[in-house]
Amino acid sequence: MYRHILIPTDGSDLARKAIASAVALAKDMGAKVTGLYAVPEYIPPVDAMVPVYQFPSHDEYQRQAAIEADLVLKDVADACTAAGVPFELTHGIDSHPYRLILAEAKSRGCDLICMSSHGRRGFTALILGSETQKVLTHGDLPVLVIR
Repeated sequence: MYRHILIPTDGSDLARKAIASAVALAKDMGAKVTGLYAVPEYIPPVDAMVPVYQFPSHDEYQRQAAIEADLVLKDVADACTAAGVPFELTHGIDSHPYRLILAEAKSRGCDLICMSSHGRRGFTALILGSETQKVLTHGDLPVLVIR
């Protein structure tokens, strides 16, 4: 049924639960997996009271983002390797992860997105938002939500 599953992850325990579910599904269906990690955009400091030399350059930020992505995406790689599921790993820089998730799913030809949701409700959901909810609202692919 599904041939290519996108697994966005933030490295949390709940995301690891989604990884396990998605990889098991991929194995059962003979699908491949793409693991995705979204890094917020670099916003250089503008406060004149804070010396700029304390903040990383744009290039250093991108280098550190790649290192962080490798650490977070290791969970996807380990799960896929253990299950014998073919996989790719990628990361991108976007302060709105849902946009990156939807763009990567489309560009890679994914037919399912499997991601976790913290299940925030009420005021907390209003303030923090929900990337999962935004993927569901703005996307047109099936989304398997793990809680």
